Amino acid sequence: MSNLLKSMATVSGLTLVSRVMGFGRQVLIAGVIGAGGNPVADAFWAAFRLPNMFRRLFAEGAFQAAFVPLFQGKLIGEDRAAAKLFAEEVLAALVFVLACLTALVMLFAPLFVDFVASGFSDDPEKHDLTTLYLRIMFPYLACMSVVGLLSGVLNSHDKFMSYAGAPILLNICQIAAIIAFADADSPVVGEALSWATMASGVLQLALLVWGARRQGYLLKLRRPRWTPGLSRLIMLGGPGFLAAGAFQINIIIGTNIASQEPGAVSWLMNADQLYQLPLAVIGIALGAVLLPMLSRRVKEGDEKGAAHALNRAVELSGFLALPASAALIVMAAPLCDALFRGIATDALGLFGGRASRFTEHDVEMTGLALAFYAAGLPAFVWHKVFSPAYFAREDTKTPMFNALVSIAVNIALSLILFPFIGFVAVAIATSLATWIQVALLAIRLHLRGQFTPDKRLLARSLPMLVATAMLCAFTWFGLQQREMLAPYFFDREWIVVALIAAAGVGLYGLLSLALGAVQISDYKAYARRRAPPL
Repeated sequence: MSNLLKSMATVSGLTLVSRVMGFGRQVLIAGVIGAGGNPVADAFWAAFRLPNMFRRLFAEGAFQAAFVPLFQGKLIGEDRAAAKLFAEEVLAALVFVLACLTALVMLFAPLFVDFVASGFSDDPEKHDLTTLYLRIMFPYLACMSVVGLLSGVLNSHDKFMSYAGAPILLNICQIAAIIAFADADSPVVGEALSWATMASGVLQLALLVWGARRQGYLLKLRRPRWTPGLSRLIMLGGPGFLAAGAFQINIIIGTNIASQEPGAVSWLMNADQLYQLPLAVIGIALGAVLLPMLSRRVKEGDEKGAAHALNRAVELSGFLALPASAALIVMAAPLCDALFRGIATDALGLFGGRASRFTEHDVEMTGLALAFYAAGLPAFVWHKVFSPAYFAREDTKTPMFNALVSIAVNIALSLILFPFIGFVAVAIATSLATWIQVALLAIRLHLRGQFTPDKRLLARSLPMLVATAMLCAFTWFGLQQREMLAPYFFDREWIVVALIAAAGVGLYGLLSLALGAVQISDYKAYARRRAPPL
């Protein structure tokens, strides 16, 4: 288990850097193009949804869920050469399919815009901008899909550095674009961001090729052909793609429904970016590390070790996700105000003094969406933890069934609630659907005897909840004092909000130690490269 913590620390550390930079990128974009009052904001974020969804499917879960167990099976059951040949066969098929898909999108981009945001059809300007941005950005998908393949190869060898560091390049490119074109007209800013997204895909691909080459996996581009290995991947990958990608599919469905309300796509996207920080640092990082670990132990017949790893993953993710969820709910609107108005205005002041275009109404709406998304954060994280337990055993059908249930619930709730409460219905439906999906995954694993909460997990759950509740009380009280405290911090409420958040993290850590939710001895054991006792 020391390897689990060490590998997760590598992925989480680089992911944290990426997401913090993503905060900076999001703040600058929101400050320059705003949200609800600017059609460019909705157009850019809607166009970004489609390639970004595929990035998350290929580079952060669905593709690797099918590829990694088969690749590791080749490594363990045959040899390195067989594993490399399998990866080259998959690469050939992937490039062929992606070339065809990219050509279709380039030719029929307006139809794909209708798929992502059908509500834009009533606004020709917004629809045309979305079409333009989508055409510029979509080749990013091809790059990121190959990045996903190469990441799976490297992750199978416990090499996570390139995989975790690649998204940083997206933030660097987009930040550079927004700074360079901050004074341009909004449509030009959107176009610059689209080209920056495309360029980042090329750079990320180059980084992963370099990383794979260092490990002896400079893959040859072969002629596409049907092979038994590819057939097995497609058989596993079809259901696995749907199972691991249900959350992303729900996001696309939600974006389409929300596009009926002006500004809603931007509000949801900004909220999505905020809760994606803890999700990426905890869930995606842990899932990336856990899949090859579980797969290896299952292939070796070590079911007891796999169960122990899963329990520790649930414990560790709960320890981090529960307070993150609670804090985001309590701090939702103040956090949005601090980021998109306070920090954005000060940051833009360095580039000409323009005030943020993010309005108070944008803050209110984005905060509302963030609170409901945050309510589902533990479920989003645990989905990343429980899914690998199925994929490691090459079972993609069970998660696929659960994913179909989740998608059906999400569509039904969104359509039923949207006429009454508007775009907030999308956030509520997404969170509830994911909780149902996670519950089904956990129950099925328990019935199979592959996951039973052990004594340590049960003993530490209540202290985690108590510490989380006390964190909420402290955070709520602190936020009530922010106007009074602002004069002591250069009249910057965003500094007060940041200090309250930092103090809350420290308080939660101390409470967790005092209540027994975590013990220092655990980490001493990890430091000595041995797992703590069961």
